[in-house]
Amino acid sequence: MLDQLRSLVAQTSLSLSEYQLQQCIDYVKLLDKWNSAYNLTSVRDPKEMLIKHVMDSLVIAPHLIGNHFIDVGTGPGLPGVLLAIYYPDNNFTLLDSLGKRIRFLNQVKLQLKLTNIQPVQSRVEDHQPEQRYDGVISRAFASINDMLNWCRHLPTQNGHFYAMKAAAVQEEIAALPDFVKVVSVQPLVVPQLQAQRHLVILQPC
Repeated sequence: MLDQLRSLVAQTSLSLSEYQLQQCIDYVKLLDKWNSAYNLTSVRDPKEMLIKHVMDSLVIAPHLIGNHFIDVGTGPGLPGVLLAIYYPDNNFTLLDSLGKRIRFLNQVKLQLKLTNIQPVQSRVEDHQPEQRYDGVISRAFASINDMLNWCRHLPTQNGHFYAMKAAAVQEEIAALPDFVKVVSVQPLVVPQLQAQRHLVILQPC
């Protein structure tokens, strides 16, 4: 798997050390191990996880601004765990309402020695952080409109919302609330993934 991941990363502009590559592999092994009991992802093949989870998460890394982020509806830590591996000096709150996912993430934190992630069990609308975030990240989490309304209280005044979306997003963008503006829509290229990916970057007005 390490050779496969090394090959996938080489097809992008990303740069990961051998230690970071191994951390990604260790995460996939943990996800595969826990998946049978906890049903954390519908992807069952670890080699597929490298493409559909690891690379799909990592490709947004170059677009992030700041050092204090929250991954809302993180599930088993996607994309937050992978971004925390990529940016060891940045802090990531991983928010999910299901206890089994938070238990898994606490194990990931322990075994991968990821001191820069903080798994938190909460509904997003109930989460009241002491410090607001530079970036609010969501992947496959409701519509952009719902995400913005539920997460409106989370970013700093100059912070950003990062919505990871699959197909074209023009209809969702046309229906955005008036308290945000679109900064950019970035097409994402995930090696060996036969599907469209976009990152919609927004900012409070």
